[in-house]
This record gives sequence, structure tokens and C-alpha cells, in this order.
Amino acid sequence: MFHTYAVPDLPRTNNDLEQLFGSQRYQERRATGRKTAALGAVRRGSVRLLATTATRMQAPAARDLGAANREHWTSLRQRLERCRRARTLRTRFRHDPAAYLAALEKQACQLALPS
Repeated sequence: MFHTYAVPDLPRTNNDLEQLFGSQRYQERRATGRKTAALGAVRRGSVRLLATTATRMQAPAARDLGAANREHWTSLRQRLERCRRARTLRTRFRHDPAAYLAALEKQACQLALPS
């Protein structure tokens, strides 16, 4: 029924998944002392949840870390950087929309080919 059933050691029901996410939230609050989710958990949640869950199941050895797929890691870092850059640009627009739009217009004029 679900493609996740093909993955061993993955919780099978929604209750198990809810418990997994709940325990992650609990550990995050316990480690940081915050009552709400840390911004890093929201922004990099897909990476952090997998890393903390895998670490709780079995601590990685040094040879495991060295055997990581570098291309996959690089593409993941680039995707996270694109998201971070987009958040930064949204923040700049909210702080001063006129200056942001003027800078975009200036950049667009510079990109035009001279006639």
C-alpha cells in the first residue's frame, strides 16, 4: 500500500511517525531550552530530522562519515543555500521595498547588451 513499507526499520503507521516527530521535537526543546521549534529545525528540517534519527539509532563511525557521497552532499548544500538566499532576499524586500526594487532595476539595466 505504501512505498515506505519496502524500507526496513521505518515506522509503519502514522502513529509511529507522529511519535518519531514528537520525540525529535522533545529532544530539540530539551537541548536548546526553547519551548517552540528552533528556526534551524524548520529551515533545515529534512536534513536535521534524518540526521538526528539516524544518530539515535546508531552512532556513526568515522569510516561511515568518510564514505558519504560527495556529489549528493554538494547538491544538498546547494539546495539549502538557494533556500537561504531566497529568505535573505525576502527579508531585504520587507525592510526597504523601494531600495530593493531600485537595485533590481539597476541590475536589469546593467545586464542589457549595449546597442
